[in-house]
Amino acid sequence: MIAYHFPPVSGSSGMQRTLSFSRHLPEYGWQPLVLSIHPRAYEQRRDDQLADIYSGTLVHRAFGLDTARHLALKGRYSRLLALPDRWVSWWLGAVPAGLRLIRHYRPQALWSTYPIATAHLIGLTLHRLSGLPWIADFRDPMMEEDYPPDLRVRRVYRSIEAAAARRCARAIFTAPGAKCMYADRYPERSEKTWVLIENGYEDSMFDMVSLPPLTDTSRPLRLVHSGVVYPNERDPRAFFEALATLRRSGRITAQSLQVVFRASGSEDYFRQLLRERGIADIVRFEPHIPYREALAEMLTADGLLILQASNCNHQIPAKLYEYLRARRPILALTDPKGDTAGVLQKAGIETIAPLDSAAAIATTLQNFLTRLQTNTAPVASEAEIARSSRSCRAASLAALLKETVSPDCNLER
Repeated sequence: MIAYHFPPVSGSSGMQRTLSFSRHLPEYGWQPLVLSIHPRAYEQRRDDQLADIYSGTLVHRAFGLDTARHLALKGRYSRLLALPDRWVSWWLGAVPAGLRLIRHYRPQALWSTYPIATAHLIGLTLHRLSGLPWIADFRDPMMEEDYPPDLRVRRVYRSIEAAAARRCARAIFTAPGAKCMYADRYPERSEKTWVLIENGYEDSMFDMVSLPPLTDTSRPLRLVHSGVVYPNERDPRAFFEALATLRRSGRITAQSLQVVFRASGSEDYFRQLLRERGIADIVRFEPHIPYREALAEMLTADGLLILQASNCNHQIPAKLYEYLRARRPILALTDPKGDTAGVLQKAGIETIAPLDSAAAIATTLQNFLTRLQTNTAPVASEAEIARSSRSCRAASLAALLKETVSPDCNLER
């Protein structure tokens, strides 16, 4: 398992995918070997999830540097040293380390995971050198019409993506739209190449969360958004405008509603917007907290908030599945026709408004708050919650691994 995001990295929900696969695959007869990067390469580190690594998992952390921090001179560095990404030096350490692991442990298959493109470059190289079948876990698309925005990076991404699509045994995506996009983009490959394995929630983590008693019934309703807010993909400005509209009309106050953005990543920019709109006492930006504390915050929120722009209709935020497991009402500001809305609708949740429409958000938010006050806001169905566990996702990966190492797999290309 070739993965940049693995404990002790901090600040990425994507880490939970690899961590949970490595925890659950032994239940289905597969013993993972994890090939990650030396922790020095991580910009942010936390040790709180090191103990969550399954005791039987071998983790090798190969040489790798962050070009921007380790190879820069007075804050400047050559772009060639950051293609396809700032961690391309990991390839130099991971390929020989991976070959040693292959010779010693004789694995049956390779699996690499995006969004660090160097991970797929390592997987591709080890596949070519070893002949082992390779599963490329894309999660989301590497290439879109205007992404990556840098043309040089886009050219390198296009090359890696095309090589992966040509050489991998299977390619995994976390949303139906992304899977269909790649099936259309590479029609020469069999339909069986493209596989959907969504993200999920780790039930054992929720079981370990201790919740504080809720004693103050007169407190404001509290909405929580957990995780990074990307200005282009999760732009909250229309939401802020809707809050300002409701405040001006007297339908909300700081005493009736508090909105918490946890570890959003763009606090200074957004705080200025809040002051301009007169809602700085309603919306709060709070720092990163350990994973279990973040889960506890979800479990004790009155409502949970999802932001996803229409240009990400074929992507689903990983935290959505943790929201479902928290069994709290969800307000989704996203395109009703996108994959994120599709998951919610399947779970029985219809409190959805487009992210870019302040008027629609104001109407939906007012209705959502009313339903919170009357305890009539819908939560996810138990069937959809059960289906979304990380253990179920690992079972799907185990079945895919079995299929991939089958002698018949190459005949399907």
